[in-house]
Amino acid sequence: MPPLDMHGLGAPERVAPGLEAPGVGSPGLGAPGLGAPEQSATGTPADAALAAGRAVLEAERAGLEALEHALDGAFASAVSVLETVSGRVVVSGMGKSGHVARKIAATFASTGTPSIFVHPAEASHGDLGMIVPGDAVLALSNSGETPELADLIAHARRFGIPLIAITGRAASALAAEATIVLLLPPAAEACPMGLAPTTSTTMQLALGDALAVALLERRGFSPADFAAFHPGGRLGARLRHVRELMHGGEALPLAPPSLPMEQALLIMTGKGFGCLGVVEHGRLAGIVTDGDLRRAMGPDLLARTAGDVMNPRPLTVGPDLLAAEALRLMNERARPITTLFVTDTAGAPIGILHLHDLLRGGVA
Repeated sequence: MPPLDMHGLGAPERVAPGLEAPGVGSPGLGAPGLGAPEQSATGTPADAALAAGRAVLEAERAGLEALEHALDGAFASAVSVLETVSGRVVVSGMGKSGHVARKIAATFASTGTPSIFVHPAEASHGDLGMIVPGDAVLALSNSGETPELADLIAHARRFGIPLIAITGRAASALAAEATIVLLLPPAAEACPMGLAPTTSTTMQLALGDALAVALLERRGFSPADFAAFHPGGRLGARLRHVRELMHGGEALPLAPPSLPMEQALLIMTGKGFGCLGVVEHGRLAGIVTDGDLRRAMGPDLLARTAGDVMNPRPLTVGPDLLAAEALRLMNERARPITTLFVTDTAGAPIGILHLHDLLRGGVA
């Protein structure tokens, strides 16, 4: 095949009438099928697209495996430095590395490590004032020669601010000035021309996640801490606690075990939860549900007491349980239930949680 015209990358070559023009996915450019799909006797454009997608994922998977095996003491040192920062972790990068840096900063901030993104070009025009002693800088550059990072690097050196570099070149300007170098292992870009940042940015992103999670574990960051930083959306809803969704006080359907079922049914109907908590000596002794009523159905039902009909082993939860965990408890039984009583440490009923409360709260 004649050499590809790089001035018209992707444009088909002129060929004699009756011959098909090759696409850019020619053998010399990497994984076949990336670029314009080629028609063949056995393949379709859909087949080519699937092959291209799988080739990209395979290339990036290989990069992540290489990164996993390349982690060494420098990673542990970086975690130690970031853990002791009294200010913020300032993450910076240019181009695609900059987009990854923004995500890393967001992940740090949401997992207990105060962090901001500073654009390196804006840093040279006043934003260096955002970076002060007590901070640490995490700079991303695959080549390690990004010129826009020069002023930020100089600023970090001038004020003794720790500089952690994520780069693919040990012999680069960024690596030479860094306090700690997290070196990306050699790995082919998934781009068929080997030009577009693909595998390298995937490794940067994964390394940022690894730092954030290692810091999270080092600090003992809990689900409650996570919930404090994620109050909105579905994630925030699933991190709410039972006490935030339960009904309490006068809303509770409660009765003593000696109460005749004729009166107990009026309480069940009036409170609207389809159940009744039976309280004896201040503790929840049992529960009467619609199912219990069906099982006790007979001519003498109204003459019996709540204590006669109740289930003496009700499923209860504490107020500090995650709402998502309460939902799991409701659903994991052979016959899922719709209502849970909430009790304190002494077993006294303090609330009631219905499946509808979980639905309204966005948990279910």
